[in-house]
Amino acid sequence: MSDKPLMPLATAVWLIENTSLSFDQIADFCVLHPLQVKGIADGDVAAGVRGINPITNNQLTREELDKAQENPDFRMKISRTKTIVAEKPRKGPRYTPVSKRQNRPDAILWLVRNHPEVSDAQISKLLGTTKSTIQSVRDRSHWNSQNITPQDPVGLGLCSQTDLDNLVRKAAAKHAKLHPTLDAGPTLKPASETLAPKEEPEEEREKPIDLNKVFANLGGGKTEEHDDDDDQGFRPRR
Repeated sequence: MSDKPLMPLATAVWLIENTSLSFDQIADFCVLHPLQVKGIADGDVAAGVRGINPITNNQLTREELDKAQENPDFRMKISRTKTIVAEKPRKGPRYTPVSKRQNRPDAILWLVRNHPEVSDAQISKLLGTTKSTIQSVRDRSHWNSQNITPQDPVGLGLCSQTDLDNLVRKAAAKHAKLHPTLDAGPTLKPASETLAPKEEPEEEREKPIDLNKVFANLGGGKTEEHDDDDDQGFRPRR
């Protein structure tokens, strides 16, 4: 069988001491070799190991054990838990396979250039690297700096797109909180305001045109004054 108890040797010790099962039945349930079970019974193997009851650990039912003791050919099956407890997320640096560790400097350089708001600690946690490696990539003191080319860590398989997006979002929010944008003062007005024609006041639009002033500006007023003077100075003879 593929499944086995959490502590096979301790379980085998308890089954040998508290049941009448055969060595083959115990070996099959605990995923051990029959000679190992015989060695446990003789005291040559697992000496001093304290037995663990698989029934109290919910790894075996009492009905299953009774059937096996009645029938030497019966093979017991480990009982599965009805509820699956989700594993807590592991804290600390991410594990990176050995085959992909050589690509981490490329991913570090990509993050440093494209997301300067991300801190070294965040990069270290995302890629599973050290701060000294990140610093050496930053100041180009890495032993392989000539061959380092910036590459997306998602494309390299070092992290998922979701993890990268969450990291960038948190880093941007933290950077905005620590460095709020300052008010730059008045800015240029939009073109719709500067290029729009100015509307004249209603009083100037509705005011009637004075023709005398218009002709006066054109020189017509002076001509009339000369004509009047000529008419007054001329006296017909009688």
